[in-house]
Amino acid sequence: MKAFHEVRNYDSDYMVWHSRYDNIGFLAHWHKEIELIYVRSGSCLLSVTDQTFLARAGDLAVCESGMIHYSDSHGMDNSLDFIIFDTSILGPIFQNPGFVHPLVTKEELETHGLSDRLTNLIDTVSRELEQKKPFYQEVVTSSIQTFWALLKRCHPRTDAEQLPDGRRSRMLGDLQDLLSYIDEHYADNITLEYAASRMNFSNSHFSRTFKKLMGIHFVTYLNLVRVEQAASQLRNTGKKITDVALSCGFNNIRTFNRVFKDITGYTPSEFLLLADPDVYKRTYYNRRSTEKEYVEHDSLTLVKNHQ
Repeated sequence: MKAFHEVRNYDSDYMVWHSRYDNIGFLAHWHKEIELIYVRSGSCLLSVTDQTFLARAGDLAVCESGMIHYSDSHGMDNSLDFIIFDTSILGPIFQNPGFVHPLVTKEELETHGLSDRLTNLIDTVSRELEQKKPFYQEVVTSSIQTFWALLKRCHPRTDAEQLPDGRRSRMLGDLQDLLSYIDEHYADNITLEYAASRMNFSNSHFSRTFKKLMGIHFVTYLNLVRVEQAASQLRNTGKKITDVALSCGFNNIRTFNRVFKDITGYTPSEFLLLADPDVYKRTYYNRRSTEKEYVEHDSLTLVKNHQ
């Protein structure tokens, strides 16, 4: 289920991407690239790893490599710019540990003379990637490197010598491994107890940690993965509903029907009659709100937040 371990498709082997959206949120996900989120207007509620905060117009959120992040900003008007780039773009200036806090406020950017530099960076990346004039990659790379170096100069970074013992990074790695395991073994009997044991957590501690990092409960996440797989099989394989249910980890048809409708808004039989072949991609947000839908032609993590 790539919505949670996001593997972005780029136009070429040059791994830099930019886009701007109005009134969106996104599912909990992670990727190896660095993601910059600039709040052009309005506000949005963001969670990066275990830090949740409100970002307002003029603020910048930095999601460093491997960090789980999501936004549930339903009811908030916003216009957001996203720049996502591979860590190799930074060359030798990329290094861990990362920033102490992912939020760089408008006031901090202005104090250090970075507000105009940030909007110029966004305009440059957008223009160069669209026009692709000679040496556009060099222009984009140098622009990103310069801004990143200046940001490192002024925004507090974690002192490697003061890091406790790596438990936090190991925990995130274990969670990423668990998500990958679920993607591959969703048909197995994956209990909360089993998931907690994979991370060496008690059941209660695992439940709290998973909800804090992912924004949803473990059982809900597991059902989302299974229902998305089931919807795909119903649409594309011609299997019987009972066979699909069993192949996606549901023990009986009654439970399958109930969970499928709770998430998608349709019974499996009703779903098969729908005209939209990609409706299953909207399952999470049909469950959360019938007013939400996925952003057209983009990552499954992005959704429109209608008022």
